[in-house]
Amino acid sequence: MIEDDEALATTDARDTVRSCLEAGIEAGHPRRVIRDAVALDGDTLYVADATYDLTSYDELVVLGGGNAAGHVAAALEDVLGDRIDDGVVVTDDPVETDTIAVREGDHPVPSERGVESTRELLATADAADEGTLVLAAITGGGSALMPAPADEISLAALQETTDALLASGADIGEINAVRKHCSALKGGRLARHVAPATVGTVILSDVVGNDLSVIASGPLAPDESTFEDALAVVDRYGIGVPDAVADRLECGAAGEVPETPAPGDPVFERVSNHVVADGMTVLEAAREVANERGYESLVLSSRVRGEAREAATTHVAVAEEILATETPISPPAVVLSGGETTVTVTGDGTGGPNQEFATSAAIELVGTDTDPDAITVAAVDTDGIDGATDVAGAIVDATTVDDVEAARDALADNDVCPYLADRNAIVHTGPTGTNLNDLRVVVVEPA
Repeated sequence: MIEDDEALATTDARDTVRSCLEAGIEAGHPRRVIRDAVALDGDTLYVADATYDLTSYDELVVLGGGNAAGHVAAALEDVLGDRIDDGVVVTDDPVETDTIAVREGDHPVPSERGVESTRELLATADAADEGTLVLAAITGGGSALMPAPADEISLAALQETTDALLASGADIGEINAVRKHCSALKGGRLARHVAPATVGTVILSDVVGNDLSVIASGPLAPDESTFEDALAVVDRYGIGVPDAVADRLECGAAGEVPETPAPGDPVFERVSNHVVADGMTVLEAAREVANERGYESLVLSSRVRGEAREAATTHVAVAEEILATETPISPPAVVLSGGETTVTVTGDGTGGPNQEFATSAAIELVGTDTDPDAITVAAVDTDGIDGATDVAGAIVDATTVDDVEAARDALADNDVCPYLADRNAIVHTGPTGTNLNDLRVVVVEPA
């Protein structure tokens, strides 16, 4: 899975890091997740803890979107075969399917082809009726991949708003509060399109805490955020949004535009949401590999968030404590974490949160008074795309940074990708078929 893995795995610690990363990513792949979560026994369909009698429905339709949606669709076809009558999913990682139409979009910034693909998805949703069972495949990345700009908002305005939100340092909940109120699909509005069909969702979560209203901007989940909340995000981060976006948010706050459907709305009476994989899925698989290799392991948290470079400092501090006092575990040790860190962009370079995490960690390791091979740190995005780059993340140790000032300059310019590439620290995976948040691995060898 990891390209040039031999060049990256130059020490035992680095090889352990590589194995943990690959195991974590593979554990979250839809072909494994769907096999465990969805089953067909005669005419009875099992989706997590829900059951559906297929003889009660006239048709079975698959709808959805996200980085992993194409792979979910293919896995559902493996389980259900010709019981599926129709379907449309939108993704940036297309795969071959028999019945479900896999349409392309773009991530992290929405595109014209994403708009066209989402129109087809909405048309299929509108055709559903009381006799339709909809299986919805919702995964991380769906917010950008399923753009459905509200009538008065152009794609260009939506793209400009998305760029500004991603650069602002806002967390995913704040970003999606704005996106939901600029959309005809997000924030539970897809549920309005499919009603009165019965809906069962399979969700692969890339959101800390698995908030259903935030994953892919919650197209089939109740939304407690409001137009006023969206305006507050814009104000809090000083985001200059296009006039059409500002006008819609202000009109909505004034009650002139209908709100997204909130909890208790009858549109959700026949909707059942099931998170079948999340960041902990990844961490548990990585921890199993660490234990098999003889390391004591610790899952620090599946909910790490905040500025990437600050989170890196904390992770290195934990590793230093393990070396110095054997607290909270003893070396050889592997510390794991998940979640989603952010970057407040002030420069105009190339990089992403995981690359900034790795660079910041490498700077901290220069000052660690230990063997250069004692601490190895990796951070990747499980979808293989860190920020707006085509890399997953990086693996670093105390030998990565030979000029601290140059590394700090790269961070200040948000230009860490070329810096890490020059030091053979970049992790390339290509599209992984899944998206379950970030995975960070810290290996601590005995001094």
